[in-house]
Amino acid sequence: RGIGGAMEYAAKGGYVLANLAEVVERVLGFLPTKALLRAACVCRLWRECARRTLRTRQRIAWVSALEPGPPENHALVRALARELEKVHVLPQTVLYIADAETFSGHEEGHEQKKARKRNSKETALALEKLLPKRCQVLGLVTPGIVVTPMGSCSNQPQEIEEGEAGFALLFPKIDGVKIHTFHFSKDVKNRVFDESKFAEAGLKNNPDLRVVLLFGYNSWKTGATRFLHQIVNPLNEKSIILAGGQVESFTSLTSENNHVQPGDACGVVGLAFSGPQIQSATVLLDQDVADEKTAEAAMQRLKAANIPEHNTIGFMFACVGRGYRHYKTKKNMEADAFRKFFPNVPLFGFFGHGEIGCDRIVTGNFVLRECNDIKDDLLHGYTTVMTLIHLGSAK
Repeated sequence: RGIGGAMEYAAKGGYVLANLAEVVERVLGFLPTKALLRAACVCRLWRECARRTLRTRQRIAWVSALEPGPPENHALVRALARELEKVHVLPQTVLYIADAETFSGHEEGHEQKKARKRNSKETALALEKLLPKRCQVLGLVTPGIVVTPMGSCSNQPQEIEEGEAGFALLFPKIDGVKIHTFHFSKDVKNRVFDESKFAEAGLKNNPDLRVVLLFGYNSWKTGATRFLHQIVNPLNEKSIILAGGQVESFTSLTSENNHVQPGDACGVVGLAFSGPQIQSATVLLDQDVADEKTAEAAMQRLKAANIPEHNTIGFMFACVGRGYRHYKTKKNMEADAFRKFFPNVPLFGFFGHGEIGCDRIVTGNFVLRECNDIKDDLLHGYTTVMTLIHLGSAK
C-alpha cells in the first residue's frame, strides 16, 4: 500500500508538472538562467514557461573580481565562469572592465618572477566564450577599477587603483530600453569625420537616445584629442547624458567581431542607451574637490536630481591622478561619498587618462540643468565624473 501510494503521488506530481503552467512557472522561477535553459528542453510546456520566466528577469546583474589568483587566467575569467552558473538573467549586452596591468600579463611578482603567461587577446576570448553567442560585448582595460562586490546593491564599492580586479555588467533584455555598442576609428587619410556614421550607430535622428557612454583609446596618439572632439561635440545635446573617459585599450567588441584595435589606431567605443523611460544625471568633480566635505557636496548635487534608485546603476570615471593620492592618502573617498547618498545603487567604473562629462540632468520631462553653459566643455583632466542611469521600473 505504501509503494502504491507513493506511485500514485508521483503520478499526480508528474501530471501537475506536465500540464499546469502556473505550477511549472513557479518551480522554474527558482532556477538560475543556465539551469532554466536546460529545463526548457524538457517539453513544449516547460519551454513556454521558461520563456515567460526569462522575460520577467529584467534587473541588471554583475560579476565582480577583486581577488588575484593563479597566473594562468585573469580573476574576472574565473569569477565569470563560476558566477554565470548562478545568475538569473540572460545577458544581451555585457560591459566588462579589467585592470590593464594584470589583464595582459605584465605584472611581475615581488621577487621578479616571470611575467604572467597570458595576453589581452587570449583573455578577452576566454571571457567572450563564457557569454551567450548573440550577446553584445564591450571590453575595456584601464589603469584602475571601481567595483561593487557581488551579493547586494548596497555592498560598499571599492576603488582599486592597483592590483588585479575587474567586473562584468550583465544587461538583460529590458522592456522599453535599447542598448547598443558602437565604434568609431580615426581615419588617418581623412581629417573630417563622416557624421553619417552617427546615424548608422543610432546616435543621430534617434529621439529616444538618452545616455551615451564614450571611451577613447590610444589617446596619446597624434590627433586623438581632435578626433574625440569630433565625436563628442555633435552629441552634446540637452536631452543626452554624455559620460566616460580615456581607457588604456579596448579588448572586445563582438558586435563587430573585432577583438582588438590595430596598434597604431585611435578612436572611440561606447554604449548607447535609448528609451523614453530612461532617466539619468551626471556631475563633475573638478580639481577643487579634494576633501570629504567637497566630495559629499558633489554627491548632494547628484542626489538633488531625484533619479529613482530602483533599477539604477552608478558609474564613476576618475583620473589616475585622483584616488588616495589626491585625497592625501585617504582611500576610497569618492566611492564612500557615493554610497553615503546612494545606499542601494551599485557603482562601477575606472581610473583612466582623461574624463568625459559635465553637470547635467535628464529626467522624465527633459529639463536640463547645467552648471557650465559652455557647450563643448566635456573633456577634462584630473577630475571625476559621477553618473546615474535609471532604466525604468524593473519587473
